[in-house]
Amino acid sequence: MKKDWIWLIALSLCIVFVIPWSVLRWQKEKVTPEDVQIRVLMPNKEVIKLPLEEYLVGVVSAEMPAEFELEALKAQAVASRTYAAKRIGQSSLPDVGYDVDTTVLSQAWLSDTQMRKNWGLLNYWRYRTKIQKAVLGTRGMVLMFNGEYIEALYHSSSGRKPTERSEEVWSSSRPYLQNVNSGEENSQRYIKKTVFTTLDLYKKLGLRESPRSLAATDFQVLSKTSAGRAKTVRVLGRVYPATQIRTMLGLSSTDIEYAIQPERLTITAYGNGHAVGMSQWGANDLAKKSIKAEEILAYYYPGTKLNTLGNI
Repeated sequence: MKKDWIWLIALSLCIVFVIPWSVLRWQKEKVTPEDVQIRVLMPNKEVIKLPLEEYLVGVVSAEMPAEFELEALKAQAVASRTYAAKRIGQSSLPDVGYDVDTTVLSQAWLSDTQMRKNWGLLNYWRYRTKIQKAVLGTRGMVLMFNGEYIEALYHSSSGRKPTERSEEVWSSSRPYLQNVNSGEENSQRYIKKTVFTTLDLYKKLGLRESPRSLAATDFQVLSKTSAGRAKTVRVLGRVYPATQIRTMLGLSSTDIEYAIQPERLTITAYGNGHAVGMSQWGANDLAKKSIKAEEILAYYYPGTKLNTLGNI
């Protein structure tokens, strides 16, 4: 009888102390969004570690206008967090010492000092609080497809055409990066006309021969994407991917119209960015219609699922 009481007391102590302690320890060991750190290459070449959620406040501040609707800012926070998480998790690639920089080569990022300078002191507190609310309101949320972080690409404006399939801009296909309507109410928001003299054109293309007068066939769009943007372009007898011409000539997009005269080439570009993934202006226009961030993300990244860091 005495032994039974001893076992009962021991079992009670185990239930009261040991099991709760084990659960608390497991919870502490479990990865939470607050635990995740990201290595950021600063403009001065110094690499600093930042908590992921703190880093995202600087990213959303740089990547999307702070005047945008809160639900659009939330969608941006999730897309940016997903992009960052994928970069942190790229263990198969050689380690260069950092995960992201502060430029459009990865994701743009603003420090508090830059935010104050860009917005002014009064707007700084208002905008930073709003963006922090968007980040904290989606804390830890990431987009997944087939158990992996997606390539959460985004751009400013699709302009007058749908978004692009990833394989028509880059070499690889992604099932969730497809043609969808831009969602933008103002398809003429970004229209940029650029005039190139023959000398400008030769210099920007890195051509060493002496410039000559332009003929009607010296600039031609040879093929287009399924969305209707330029895909390959012939310039002065050479064939280029339209994405390369966009970079070399500093065009805002590959949705272009052009006019050739003997001494100049005029190109008009519609939209702003590579047009793959989420249109930021489209996201804002959808948010104005009371569409929530989760729905915006599902619209631009079809087939993806929301998950939380630490539950993957």
